[in-house]
Amino acid sequence: MTKTILVIGTFDTKADELAYLISRIKAQGGEVLAMDVSILGQAKTSVDVSKHQVAAAANTTIDALIALGEEGEAFARMSAGAARMTRKLHAEGRFHGMIALGGTMGTDLALDCAQALPLGVPKYIVSTVAGSPLIAAERMAADVQFILWAGGLYGLNPLCKSSLSQAAGAVLGAAQAVEAPKLDRPLIGMTSLGSSCLKYMKRLHPELTRRGYDIAVFHTTGMGGMAFERLAAEGTFACVMDFSLQELVNMLHGSLVSAGADRLTGAGRSGTPQLVAPGAADILDLAGWQPIPPRFQDRPFHEHNRLIKSVGFNAEERRELARVIADRLAQAKGPTHFFLPRGGIEEWDRPGEAAHDPEGLAAFTEAAERALTGRVEHTVLDCHINDAAFCDAVLAKLDEWVAAGIVPKGAA
Repeated sequence: MTKTILVIGTFDTKADELAYLISRIKAQGGEVLAMDVSILGQAKTSVDVSKHQVAAAANTTIDALIALGEEGEAFARMSAGAARMTRKLHAEGRFHGMIALGGTMGTDLALDCAQALPLGVPKYIVSTVAGSPLIAAERMAADVQFILWAGGLYGLNPLCKSSLSQAAGAVLGAAQAVEAPKLDRPLIGMTSLGSSCLKYMKRLHPELTRRGYDIAVFHTTGMGGMAFERLAAEGTFACVMDFSLQELVNMLHGSLVSAGADRLTGAGRSGTPQLVAPGAADILDLAGWQPIPPRFQDRPFHEHNRLIKSVGFNAEERRELARVIADRLAQAKGPTHFFLPRGGIEEWDRPGEAAHDPEGLAAFTEAAERALTGRVEHTVLDCHINDAAFCDAVLAKLDEWVAAGIVPKGAA
């Protein structure tokens, strides 16, 4: 089956680049649906969806956008129209993959368009700011792909063509090869920080599989939690097991290793049943190149690799975290249960290990019990989060919720 790719861009200022991208998609046997999102100029090549149609999707007109006199506000409204048009065209079966290109303006709009599409639809953004910290985690669709547009700000050149030709092959190849998610079995979303720091998934995965569930485990190093939160908020999961809250810690203390300000809220907003534990909530992860904030200079320090380094927390910081966790969980619309393992919350806080801090752990535990009581159902466990007893408690609660009809039963 011939695959059609939605190509999004400003066909006034980047007509040559877009025309080249389209020619490379067609040269490989693909079809194109071109959508113009320019405002001031006129498209220099033919398009399938005009800028006037995009503006109309945002309940406005191009003349009205120009009359605003503020490019940021005008393009924000154009972005809203582009996202709505993207969603509509996909619902109509008009295309099988999306690609957009641009600088900061085009990337801003492309992020909204990517978020308008469901998981499994190929989404590519060719951007001059790909990989930049300018792009907040919460702006990204769970499966969006970025390609750096090196030397592509203005005009075609050999470097630009290299990026665009690769992008054409990537999006068309993805549309041809993708196996869209088929949720034949209830899906459980789980978080973890690697498999050495937090080990529960090694015990839980086979037991959940035996019960008839598929399990998706998300690495909580910023992008993983971003994808987890977005899918949880969309109601993708039958249940979540959010046992690694390290990204929440990072966000609260200014680390770039963040999943965004909405961490620990997605499942609550969608009413998805959630089992939660404070795995790895005793350390702050920082980008390897990010300076350690002055207030953490005297803390225990560990350089995990050239990408990530970690520092520890004091008792008062842990107490404040306990209150934040309780506040976020108390807003949940669906069943929520918090597990509080008093024996430790990550592998390196065991006796004899570098992060062992029984006083800090006790401060967190006591504060969490006070903050949760009367607001969020919780269980205090006399074990470590990586012990078999923790997994046994989690499975017992899941089985209880299945028996009560709160969580759907796994597939036979």
